[in-house]
Amino acid sequence: MIRNIGPVWQACLGTLFTWGLTACGAAVVVIFKGTQRRLLDCSLGFAAGVMLAASYWSLLDPALEMAEQSRMYGIRGEYAFVPVAIGFLLGALFVYGTDILISVLKVSSPYKLLIAMNNGNKKNMRKSRLKNHGKGNGNFARLDWPEENADGLSDVIAHQSGISRRKLTGQTQPEDNQEWIENNDEESVSEYYNKAQWKRIVLLIVAVTIHNIPEGLAVGVGFGAIGSSPSATFENARNLAIGIGIQNFPEGLAVSLPLKGAGFSTWRSFWYGQLSGMVEPLFGLLGAAAVRTVEPVMPYALSFAAGAMVYVVVNDLLPEAHSNGNGRLASWGAILGFVIMMVLDVGLS
Repeated sequence: MIRNIGPVWQACLGTLFTWGLTACGAAVVVIFKGTQRRLLDCSLGFAAGVMLAASYWSLLDPALEMAEQSRMYGIRGEYAFVPVAIGFLLGALFVYGTDILISVLKVSSPYKLLIAMNNGNKKNMRKSRLKNHGKGNGNFARLDWPEENADGLSDVIAHQSGISRRKLTGQTQPEDNQEWIENNDEESVSEYYNKAQWKRIVLLIVAVTIHNIPEGLAVGVGFGAIGSSPSATFENARNLAIGIGIQNFPEGLAVSLPLKGAGFSTWRSFWYGQLSGMVEPLFGLLGAAAVRTVEPVMPYALSFAAGAMVYVVVNDLLPEAHSNGNGRLASWGAILGFVIMMVLDVGLS
């Protein structure tokens, strides 16, 4: 991020920076093993606090100021809240729509998909042991998830709740059908699990990529709006990119660590972890170019990005951070993240 270059190039550098921090988070898989839930939940809470602070000081505040100075929303700007509120709601609806798209793909969120991948790999490990120790009549024994392979109580609960939900809705999967397992040979079962694992990998990439589109747009809009109002400064845009980059670090971690715990190699876990950030430079450039072309839409664009970020925080980051018994740790992480981002935005502007 360099001050004296065009906003589109600044957006490019800013989103490359956020992608780089996604890769740095994914690279932590080289050091840690398993899911490291306490570290992950604290990081997600910290990221939530950072995004909440950035959404106000770097996006909503400049959007309100631009709307007031435009004189399009009252002589004194008394209706400046109108474009900001509309843009904020549209941003939240945009992410909500992507969630619906992910649900159509049979995945409710990237994090739940990771749990599904973890379950599938653990069942494969169990099947392998049954091949060597559990064959009495040539069929597979009952394919339960053994406690010794569970990474924690939360994983067991997630696994059991998934099975219960399928029972309630009448949906069954071959891996949950004991009769199907016993009536098929080992090669057929192995082929099914390999295909299921690949499908989950593809869905994971799609889900997390869609999840990152609003963040790339936010950085692009932030740099594209520089100079449009006194608060739309290079410093605010830079701080927004830093904040989203900080948020991306645990996001890369959230993908790579569970993959490593599920049996993927270190390299593959890192690759899929950083892959989610690759979409941000593209949409960052799109956001910067669009805002520079049509200046009156800037209040809408900035608040749109803020609405998208806040929706991600309240719908994904905070619930996930509180779902594994580390809620207090995640809450203090969020407070710390908010304070640090506030200091960056206010003190360094």
